[in-house]
Amino acid sequence: MISSKMAASLNKHMNLELYSANLYLSMSSCANSMGLKGAANWFMVQYREEMVHFMKFYTYLIDQGHNVELTASKAVPNSYKSLLEMFEKTLVHEQLITKCINDLTEQAVKEKDHATQIFLQWFVTEQIEEENNDRDLIAKLKIVGDNGHGILMIDAEMGQRVFVQPVGSPLAV
Repeated sequence: MISSKMAASLNKHMNLELYSANLYLSMSSCANSMGLKGAANWFMVQYREEMVHFMKFYTYLIDQGHNVELTASKAVPNSYKSLLEMFEKTLVHEQLITKCINDLTEQAVKEKDHATQIFLQWFVTEQIEEENNDRDLIAKLKIVGDNGHGILMIDAEMGQRVFVQPVGSPLAV
């Protein structure tokens, strides 16, 4: 069993994962309205991944004997000037998530909560991938600048992304 303090911290982060899902769903809609169907797909896959993350925290809290508390979320932005701006905002957001995961891990270490340390390790690794993907797309978008053909090539590449349900993960939409 985990401490009430750890449960509260995990619950707070679980709600941040739900905010992340909403953020990417909004970005998917925005990309779609820009005519960037590939980017809309990329953000929709990201939304689904964030829902898996949310469900991992939800299930862990339940499995540890704690009730979850869903809190109201602030509204997510729904307007962006460009695809580059979306990815710059995405990277900043993922860096926030990385900091939060690191803070949770540090709390688990201080509490000698080995189960939570093991649980969080998956997220530590996941955040490396998340930030790297964002930096890669930002670099490509900076290379092409405002060149419509270049943006469309990147958009087509983004359209190839598919959601893969992690093995053993709780189902999420």
